[in-house]
Amino acid sequence: MVLRHQRWLLAASMTALTSAAYGAPAAPLATLDRDGAWVTVEAYGPNVVHVTIAADKAEALKGPGYGILAGNADHAAFRHSGGKDGDSFTSSALSLNINPAPAPRVPSMSEKYFAPQLAPVALQVKNALGQTILNMTGWDMAPTTVNGEKTFQVGASFAAPADEHYYGMGQNQESTGPLDLRGRVIDCQHWYDAPAGESVCVPFMVSSKGYGIVWDNPSPTRLVAAINGRTSLQSKVGERLSFFIITGKSADEIYAGYARVTGKTPIPPKAAFGLIQSKARYESQQEVLRVAKTYREKRYPLDIMVVDWFYWTRMGQLDIDPAQFPDPDGMNRQLHDMGMQSIVSIWPRFETGSRYFNELDSKGYLLKDKDGKTVDGLPFRSDRTGGLIDATNPAARKWFWERSRDNILSHGFDYPWLDETEPDLVPDGYVYSIGSGDRYHNLFPLLHVEGFADGMRAWKPNKRRLILSRAAYLGSQRTGALFWSSDVHPSWEALARQIPTGLNMTASGIAYWGNDIGGWQWLPQSTQATQAPLLDPSGARDTVGQNHDYPELFTRWFQYGTFLPTLRIHGDRKHTELWEFGQPAEAILARFDRLRYQLLPYLYSQAKQTYDTGAPFMRPLWMDFPQDPNVANIGTQYMFGPAFLVAPVTAQGQTEKDIYLPAGSDWYDFWTNEKHSGGRWIKAAAPIDRIPVFVKAGSIVPLGSEIQSTASKQSIAEIRVYPGRDGQFALYDDDGISYDYEQGKGNLTRLQWNDATHSLSVSGADKDLARTAQQLLKVAK
Repeated sequence: MVLRHQRWLLAASMTALTSAAYGAPAAPLATLDRDGAWVTVEAYGPNVVHVTIAADKAEALKGPGYGILAGNADHAAFRHSGGKDGDSFTSSALSLNINPAPAPRVPSMSEKYFAPQLAPVALQVKNALGQTILNMTGWDMAPTTVNGEKTFQVGASFAAPADEHYYGMGQNQESTGPLDLRGRVIDCQHWYDAPAGESVCVPFMVSSKGYGIVWDNPSPTRLVAAINGRTSLQSKVGERLSFFIITGKSADEIYAGYARVTGKTPIPPKAAFGLIQSKARYESQQEVLRVAKTYREKRYPLDIMVVDWFYWTRMGQLDIDPAQFPDPDGMNRQLHDMGMQSIVSIWPRFETGSRYFNELDSKGYLLKDKDGKTVDGLPFRSDRTGGLIDATNPAARKWFWERSRDNILSHGFDYPWLDETEPDLVPDGYVYSIGSGDRYHNLFPLLHVEGFADGMRAWKPNKRRLILSRAAYLGSQRTGALFWSSDVHPSWEALARQIPTGLNMTASGIAYWGNDIGGWQWLPQSTQATQAPLLDPSGARDTVGQNHDYPELFTRWFQYGTFLPTLRIHGDRKHTELWEFGQPAEAILARFDRLRYQLLPYLYSQAKQTYDTGAPFMRPLWMDFPQDPNVANIGTQYMFGPAFLVAPVTAQGQTEKDIYLPAGSDWYDFWTNEKHSGGRWIKAAAPIDRIPVFVKAGSIVPLGSEIQSTASKQSIAEIRVYPGRDGQFALYDDDGISYDYEQGKGNLTRLQWNDATHSLSVSGADKDLARTAQQLLKVAK
């Protein structure tokens, strides 16, 4: 009993420390009693309300949970009024009405037997036009015991109009095309072994009705989207409901509210937008340097080389094997001299025989079972690779960062790759320092990565963070991490799944998402393809064996990756470099690599927009064309910034593809400048050397000069304009490395296209561009 009480006190103190780190909760706008159901309401600006409902008043009065920036609460825009119709909270952006408690009545026989013992609570939200956009019809708390802890399963139910569509909820790889979550059941939980590919829970759902719900509960959560006229969110563990409702006249207004609640997305270092070269794994520093030098010899642009796992002597040793990497400092100096940077993988696991295990075990810095014993691996996977650092413990986070810094990063590595951030050692049934692994199932990636990010900022206060992370949670976007879809298969099916997967992940507020170009899992040395490959594999046998169509698959994947927020090659193959898939593939891959670098001014400008607004720049079509009902369920194509519509090819042997061009605009084929009217499907050519890419009329696309990496200064080489309507582009640049942009020290140049006069004007920071713009201008015809 004493031990249990001590654990409770520790959990309470840790929760208090974390709440303090994110800002103390403000007093709510109101605390309402609905015949024993307590409801609190607070605001985070004019278009965000936070609603908490509990049977226990103390639970209702607790501040928001992990990932939420409680210090950003702001009630100034709202006024509260009460009356016979309930309590209303109104701003210029929304109106929230909490229904009054229903009048007492005698329950029916069935209600006496089946009805819940909770006092009913219902609410409605109206937008700025007075239209009801959300109707919560009820809530529930069902007693349950989880991991030996008496608690509740908690949830809420909402009306589901026939024309409502749902997006977000993190990373779910079950779809090969459709995007809308309507009619689906989504288990929002981190799960490496999910059948279609790893799932990641970011419990933020966005509706076509003009609102989003941030579900403030880190336990496994289920979304039932519009089934039998009802949408529900239900979590495995909790003593209250806590959720945020964000409204907006546009998708961007909703994401601005999300940023206010959970944090801004920083601008990554400019190198993050170039090519990142990885493999599982480069076995020596000699191999790393050979690959880097070959890129430079071939003049294929490259920014970052990655050193993946088992450069160490054993798991948890947090060292660098001198037999494989005798001089990591010298290796990194050579990379830097070539204008490259480096990423190194750092795992959160510790073998029982590693040098730190006993220390971590004795300090309580590892995940424990209910008896207080460190958990060693996963029996169901025959995994014996040790204990998991307990990222919920601030002292453990500090320890892990300091050892990683001193033992690994200090050898000249620029950035960390934090792998297994789900975590892979599933916490269900086990115990973190703050409490049950079931209660905090989805929390690990936020705290683990944020602890590292805070350490990096303190260590090098004016060098931007870049962290590769395999999972995310509410607020993870603020850590400076780049996320990817985990260890997907090198198959056409897996490629097809990436497109809707990524679009719902970015719709969850995670702007920097990508995938392992070519797939990560072991490459079969044979194929089941029935069509002749579009690329000759004869020069790639050392890589692909008899997998004849893999050069084609890799090329299609790289073409898609060119139009992703991050472009990173990876995989469990003998070779992964651009020249290892045969000469025909190499020529195409090199062309798209160079195109990626031409697009850097455009891409980097989008990064600034995301920092300013919170909105992603890899965007499902519904974000930009909400009035076109045909785009609601399209998950096979997307907008990449304001100009590009991208439709990756995901089928073997495919040389044309059906493309939908949204209504309300004309569209230009990026490759041929052929013009098409919107609001219809077309059959687009897709020969092996290109994928369908279209540009919206009125777009301005700045293209950069040829460079080998972002370490070189890049000038604007061309300004493409696609006429048909007036257009503008905010061209942004800065040093690409420091945090000076947070003080507004970047350079902003505005490009304006007047379609009536067919003229381009340039104003702002780049005076040289203003003088040369007319010579660089190229207008599509």
